[in-house]
Amino acid sequence: MKCPFCGIENTRVIDSRPSDDGNTIRRRRKCDSCAKRFTTYEKVETIPMVVIKKDRNREPYDRSKIEAGVFRSCHKRPISVDQINTFVDEIENTIFAMDQKEIESSVIGEILMDKLKNLDPVAYVRFASVYREFKDVNTFMEEIKKILE
Repeated sequence: MKCPFCGIENTRVIDSRPSDDGNTIRRRRKCDSCAKRFTTYEKVETIPMVVIKKDRNREPYDRSKIEAGVFRSCHKRPISVDQINTFVDEIENTIFAMDQKEIESSVIGEILMDKLKNLDPVAYVRFASVYREFKDVNTFMEEIKKILE
């Protein structure tokens, strides 16, 4: 494993333990060259999933896209990075538990919104406003009313 600080490939594992979800192994590593420490996560490789976009194009599933959307919607909210990572893990587990080789992006979006509603209502409205492409304030207000009910 390359050191993210100096780029040298001589790193060693100094601690290994299962993560909270039990699906990954967290490894603490130390670089033999610069002596800096860093963390890596080892996960079982799954069958590649294909996402069907709105325009019907297909592309490989990419976890970082979900992470980016969640990070943007949670910007300046009292939600830690660990909470976001756990949240994205939950979404990913839900998606992979469906055991499909292809999944529509709209299904992923709905799963994300449903879970985001419970994590943080403000983040939910932020995500929904982009995902559902709110055209005006009335649409925005309708979504807020759904939360309040």
